[in-house]
Amino acid sequence: MSLNTTEVAAARPAAMRFILLTVLIDMVSIGLIIPVLPELVGRFTSDRAEQAFWFGAIMFTFGVANFFCAPILGALSDRYGRRPVLLLGFCGFAFSYFGTALAATLGQLVAIRLVSGALQANVSVANAYVADITAPEDRARRFGQMGAMFGLGFILGPVMGGLLGDIDIHLPFYASGVLALLNLVYGYFVLPESLAQANRKPVTWGALNPIQSLTQLTRLEGVGLLVLVVAFGALTDSILRSSWVLYTGFRFGWGPMENGWSLFAVGVLSVLVQGVLLKRLLGRFGARRLATIGLLSASVCYALWALSTQGWMMYVVMGLNLFGFTVQASIQSLVSNAADATTQGRTMGAVAALTSLMYVIGPVIGTSLLGAVSHLPAGDWRAGAPFFFCAILMASSTAVALWHFSRRPPELAPQPNV
Repeated sequence: MSLNTTEVAAARPAAMRFILLTVLIDMVSIGLIIPVLPELVGRFTSDRAEQAFWFGAIMFTFGVANFFCAPILGALSDRYGRRPVLLLGFCGFAFSYFGTALAATLGQLVAIRLVSGALQANVSVANAYVADITAPEDRARRFGQMGAMFGLGFILGPVMGGLLGDIDIHLPFYASGVLALLNLVYGYFVLPESLAQANRKPVTWGALNPIQSLTQLTRLEGVGLLVLVVAFGALTDSILRSSWVLYTGFRFGWGPMENGWSLFAVGVLSVLVQGVLLKRLLGRFGARRLATIGLLSASVCYALWALSTQGWMMYVVMGLNLFGFTVQASIQSLVSNAADATTQGRTMGAVAALTSLMYVIGPVIGTSLLGAVSHLPAGDWRAGAPFFFCAILMASSTAVALWHFSRRPPELAPQPNV
């Protein structure tokens, strides 16, 4: 199912629909387990501090494996194509979910997440796939569509996970495993290859080394300090994901159902912004200005989340953070446009490795901060420590982005879609 350059161009609309559906199924399966994984960990622990520690350990092991394997899978996709690597990732998803559902000890949970983290590099390869079939001037919009699929997955997944988790804590994991298998079958029979033979590149040791991949990423013309923005953004997202369910449970008494609905709201806003509004916002502001505005918005809203004393306030802050949903697509387009056609997988793999490294660090920071304040009364402002830390990171990212863009030539006016 390999295509040449002409065939890739002709297949772009269909291929984009295929990859969007693939990502949607992936995100639904991930969203299913988010409201219930902390509670599953809690079944093996005796108190909140121990629950926070082991949940952080499980997130840590996944991030470590993903950090070392993401650039390897990205480089392999540059050599052998995106499709076989995506199919390998679907197998990893299925193993992870069924294994987690059947785990009987904390040690088994940690081991399963280690193996699944090594296999699940679908996001970086999917981003390279989109870059293969999209002109540079359209990549921000296409990455926005990918973000919208992420959001739609988080509309459907967490609510379904919350409902199933109320019946049985293991049901969401079985449901996610089934979806991963469906994605594997779908990808095998329907998903075309996006990387033309002319753009294949041999695998080198440097491409497999995550540290060297990150070093080369910083040397790409136009990237530079944006690596710090990517790192800080991934770190805040990691802290948010590892802290949200525990934090809302500690502070507001939320369970799987309430957390499922809160993540549903995040998904709705993500789809609205990235699937509907992003094209207009890019046309008005451009990727650079839009990223800067979004970073500033996120820094303010993280501080407001930290100061929220009632559950409904979390929803109000979500609504105020519309521009924050534009950051990832804007930054990804700037990084992707800095790479050529033969190194998209390697570049996106390096970004994924950096993101994974932050996902190693993030749960340690987030759960440590939560553990340190878990003894405080629910109304104590210090209980928001993880989100105060995220606000500082986003404010720092804003400053770095402004400095980086000020040293670069002015951004070209947005080009018409082709």
